[in-house]
Amino acid sequence: MSQRALDAAVEAARAAGAIALKYFRGRFEVTLKPDATPVTQADREAERAIVEILGRAFPDHGVLGEEFGGHGSTEVRWIIDPIDGTKNFVRGIPVWATLIGLEERGEITVGVIHNPVTGELYTARRGGGAFLNGERIRVSAIAELGGATLVHAGLGLFREAGRWESFVRLVDATERQRGFGDYSGYGLVAEGKAELYLEVDLKPWDLAPCKILVEEAGGRFSDLDGRPTIYSGTALATNGRLHDAALALLRP
Repeated sequence: MSQRALDAAVEAARAAGAIALKYFRGRFEVTLKPDATPVTQADREAERAIVEILGRAFPDHGVLGEEFGGHGSTEVRWIIDPIDGTKNFVRGIPVWATLIGLEERGEITVGVIHNPVTGELYTARRGGGAFLNGERIRVSAIAELGGATLVHAGLGLFREAGRWESFVRLVDATERQRGFGDYSGYGLVAEGKAELYLEVDLKPWDLAPCKILVEEAGGRFSDLDGRPTIYSGTALATNGRLHDAALALLRP
């Protein structure tokens, strides 16, 4: 089942990516959602395409999507972000991707991340390893925080979330810090190019495929309190070896 699901998710992500790319290179209107985040025709059209392709392949699966919400089964469902990084998309920055995860009874079992600008296609399924464009990827072997690269998303959000002090402790403990944001931090950890990535102010569709990608690459994924969930609004992805050390520094 999971290989067929992965194939369908790849097809859906590629279709969504083609739609979004057309807008990215052309013109589009931007409107603000009630939570003041931007949305474009590209987001909506891409999500519709994903839901249609996955619905044909798996009519019994439910859906939870960023733009059109949830419907159908919650037991087995697709979790979809048609464009992760809409703010980048809107400003012409090529760091955005389509995210699709399959959740079965609370566990993410399939994940696909596709950036059509760069051509990156990350895929993972439970027990099957993690891949970038068909090549196996693995986390790094760095075992000391002092030699680690820390990747982060928006800095102001850490202060708003009351996590600034603990974030700074992690900054002070690591060798190098860079902000790439959105899906890309998880890719860097999974590929062994960075050791730690953390984010706050998140929704489940920001994280579903990222969790299994990092895990199948040999890393660890949890929230900032150490729970292996995509539903608490925070995320820490590491190469696994540094996870407990990072969590210890992140404790309030």
